[in-house]
Amino acid sequence: MDGSLDYVVPEEASVARRLLGAASEVMGVREYRWVERGSPGRATTASASPALELRGRLLVDSRRAYDTLSESFRAMGYVLLLKEEGEDHVALALPGELPRTAGRNGVAVVLFALTLLSVLFVGSAYEGATEWPQGLLAGVPFAASLLGILMAHEMGHFVVARWYRVPASLPYFIPMPLSLLGTMGAVIQTTAPPRNRRAQLLLGAAGPLAGIVVAIPVLLIGLSTSQVHGVYNGGFQEGNSLLYAGLKLLVFGRFLPSNGEDVFINSVALAGWAGMLVTAMNLIPAGQLDGGHIAYALLGRRARWLTWIVVAGLLILSPLWEGWLLWAGLVLLLGRAHSVPLDDVTPLTPREQAVALVALSLFVLVFVPIPLAAN
Repeated sequence: MDGSLDYVVPEEASVARRLLGAASEVMGVREYRWVERGSPGRATTASASPALELRGRLLVDSRRAYDTLSESFRAMGYVLLLKEEGEDHVALALPGELPRTAGRNGVAVVLFALTLLSVLFVGSAYEGATEWPQGLLAGVPFAASLLGILMAHEMGHFVVARWYRVPASLPYFIPMPLSLLGTMGAVIQTTAPPRNRRAQLLLGAAGPLAGIVVAIPVLLIGLSTSQVHGVYNGGFQEGNSLLYAGLKLLVFGRFLPSNGEDVFINSVALAGWAGMLVTAMNLIPAGQLDGGHIAYALLGRRARWLTWIVVAGLLILSPLWEGWLLWAGLVLLLGRAHSVPLDDVTPLTPREQAVALVALSLFVLVFVPIPLAAN
């Protein structure tokens, strides 16, 4: 074994011996060293202290090894990161503990109230209301539909995060009263990595799957109460995804738009369509987006190559809709860093791989090449 405890201070030597002793049960360690590393979570980890890096090969199944080592390291005040580098398994013992809470509930409640008012305002404008504030009630169908979809999406993330003991905030909704929908959606803050790729997969997939389960019936109700007539100049044309086109075919018995006619969606149908668009945007397989989490859980470090493929694809689509230029820039600047689980060695099981493929297939069904176009 390379490395020697003679070159560290006595306190570090004692800690290293204890950590090495715990690791020897499941890992053949051939090299170790103290390194300066940042924490995997937030302030509750003492990132200023050095971490002990152990290199070697696991002697048992990686899932069992992580479960055993993480409990032993936690009892000694360390957080375990497990990864692969070349032929080596690397166990990194970081001093401290992971955060147990995230976010401010009061801020989340205030933002939701403001977003509710914002979406009610936009929805009432779609219904032609002109008297305020009583006119806001006209926006209830749109607000209930859209916020129901967005809330289902975010609570999908929240419930799975709680199930896997990942500290997560309540959803932070973003009010935008002068936008098309009255909101820019919502986000949930997490302050620690998922335990393994299974948790990462389900955290990423739960939101889009929960959201689409609500969006489809909302859209069907909206389409069934909307009317089909001739297209005229003015206004905007919402884009077709494969799923949206299929639902219109189911409701109206024909592909739309066709023969100069299209469905003129009411506010409930607009909310359902927007919910599917939000799902598509979140499922883009890059970086910190839901699709990025799913792709990393499925492919590991190979998922980083998807960033360049996604950017290239968005640039190719940008002549069709200029908004893709903005998305390409955001993915390039912010989407290259993936969320890495604490156990980055244990792969997904075949059943979990199937869940990942279903979630990524949903992206194909709901992706809209031209989200909006002028009539």
